[in-house]
Amino acid sequence: MTKHPQDELVFLPLGGSNEIGMNFNLYGFGPAHDRKWIVVDLGVTFGDQTTPGVEIILPDPEYIVPYAKDILGIVLTHAHEDHLGAVAWLWPQLKAPVYATPFTAFLLREKLRDANLLDEVKIHEVPLSGSFDLGPFHLEMVTLTHSIPEPNGLAIKTPLGTILHTGDWKIDPDPQLGAATDIDALRRLGDEGVLAMVCDSTNVFVEGTAGSEADVRIEMNKLIASLSGKIAVACFASNVARMDTVIRAAQAAGRKVCLAGRSMHRMAAAARSVGLLDGLEPFVTDDQAKHMPENEILYLCTGSQGEARAALARIAEGNHPHVKLSSGDHVVFSSRVIPGNEIPIRNLQNKLADRGVRLHTERDTPGIHVSGHPCRDELKQMYQWARPQIAVPTHGERRHLLEHAAFAKDLQVPHAVSPRNGDMVRLAPGHPEIIDEVPAGRLYVDGGVVTPENGEALRERRHAAFNGVLAVSIVLDGRNKVVSGPQVRGLGLAGDEEYPLDEALDDLAEEAEEAFKRLSGDDREIDETIENAISRAVKKAAFRIWERKPVVETTVLRL
Repeated sequence: MTKHPQDELVFLPLGGSNEIGMNFNLYGFGPAHDRKWIVVDLGVTFGDQTTPGVEIILPDPEYIVPYAKDILGIVLTHAHEDHLGAVAWLWPQLKAPVYATPFTAFLLREKLRDANLLDEVKIHEVPLSGSFDLGPFHLEMVTLTHSIPEPNGLAIKTPLGTILHTGDWKIDPDPQLGAATDIDALRRLGDEGVLAMVCDSTNVFVEGTAGSEADVRIEMNKLIASLSGKIAVACFASNVARMDTVIRAAQAAGRKVCLAGRSMHRMAAAARSVGLLDGLEPFVTDDQAKHMPENEILYLCTGSQGEARAALARIAEGNHPHVKLSSGDHVVFSSRVIPGNEIPIRNLQNKLADRGVRLHTERDTPGIHVSGHPCRDELKQMYQWARPQIAVPTHGERRHLLEHAAFAKDLQVPHAVSPRNGDMVRLAPGHPEIIDEVPAGRLYVDGGVVTPENGEALRERRHAAFNGVLAVSIVLDGRNKVVSGPQVRGLGLAGDEEYPLDEALDDLAEEAEEAFKRLSGDDREIDETIENAISRAVKKAAFRIWERKPVVETTVLRL
């Protein structure tokens, strides 16, 4: 494809460039008025204590939706939720074909089937190290290593230069499952010339290397062989190499393996669909496991991050229908603590400890987990192979991106740009720079409904969660006289010995009554006017008592 004077090559992150997770990256080529786009990854992140009731958070595609007809394809680097979990939610607005390697395509189909979209979405399976063309973009899959099968970097070749988009990666010389990093392909790209490398920043503050799955296998074999009683191992279901390691360690110790958690079953099926997990003994069912001697069973569980509905959480609560752990049993956490999950994980571990379960974590048993992301020595090696002219850090919080840019400059990369979500970066022609800022927000999945980040329902819920709720009711007769009330009930508000909650609520009821008395006769005819007046008075009084502004709901009932 020939170049035209008005052509530009731009990078636009709409997710993943101010947080770890929710990756949503766009590359555009052509003149500003007629760009063609590709999407690289479309993932989710998860709710926390600041979003009560919200489990899934999506990147907001507001900017690109009007240009959906110009999206040539959605290309997935691998199958982690923060890279493909939003496809089923957002595809109806984008309606572009999807490109993925076989393992990723298998898991995507399962998600699309659950969303009743399987027959609508065109999925193109790309072989490992495969290539394909999307308009002005020629894309080549580059085999890397990570904590899931078939992680791919993308060589995105355009008339204005080549971009290496790494996705998530590390350098593992012995990954146990799948191929090692394709160093020859990376060197070849470097020799041909890489304009820009858009690169994972997760572990940029960590010296050294992430470590190999081969080392985990050695330590896991030692640990499992040393334990008696029932064993449960919690790890990320997507880390099939880790699953394989745990299963083989169990078999070596004379134990059968039972999968606990839907994700474990789904990942095992996906792995077997591409020829992984071969040569292993069959898993035992829940019913079979219940009747096996304690020293002959190992449960491979979901829930290492304290997820409320995962298998390990139900085991800790004692309400799992099949798995019961108690004194003398063991739980092995073969995973890291994702930032933000510290509290639920600590609560989970305390509940297990209360049951007499012995806990084994990376802190007390070093080597039973390694990261899937590159540390500084690996980043340095990748820059030596690719030799880009421009470093564009992604997949990190602001501090990660800025440190990564500084590190790249130390490695003699000529240019570095650290965009925030919504910053459009012109990579070529000319000096790389941020040329525009576009909308980039979040959408929340609330009870299965997608709602804006600042939607009224979520604002009210956050307000209620942090400030409490007061419900006021007043009953009037046909002459607008008070028959009953005002009565005030409170939720989420405290009292103490000197000023009990009941006394505070009585005082608020008096404030509500005075507010009603101040209304004129005509105002007492209008329920909305009464409710607004009482709510204002109660809210003002509540602030004097608690220095909070609770949600106040006033209801007028008429006989």
